[in-house]
Amino acid sequence: MTQAWLTLTSMDGRDIAAPTEAQLAAVLAELYAPLRQVKGKGKGKASGAPAAAPEPASAALRFGYDDGLMYVIEVSSGGHIRFEEWSDRDCELALAPPRRMSADLPLAQQLWALMARRQVSRIRELDWH
Repeated sequence: MTQAWLTLTSMDGRDIAAPTEAQLAAVLAELYAPLRQVKGKGKGKASGAPAAAPEPASAALRFGYDDGLMYVIEVSSGGHIRFEEWSDRDCELALAPPRRMSADLPLAQQLWALMARRQVSRIRELDWH
């Protein structure tokens, strides 16, 4: 019998099997936090020193089956999202070219929620580049 699985790989590389909605939200909030801080900096006094760029980071949500297909949505700290479809967990054969988009936090949350609910067809229908 084929078993489905869902794994979240957090920014620090830790794998979380069957993550909860709260865990998904926490990882995305942490990923998007540097973007909100940069946007939040406004018209204060210039310090003369350039602001340090945040370290690039990403987290991935993987959904698949023990004996077959695997889907990956990777979200980067810059709001860049990549969707991949693989023949198996070992990433031996890509079933489609990777799809990309830029997204704000609410859209990233929606994508991961769709993945957690196994709604891959709805993910495919979105406006990917």
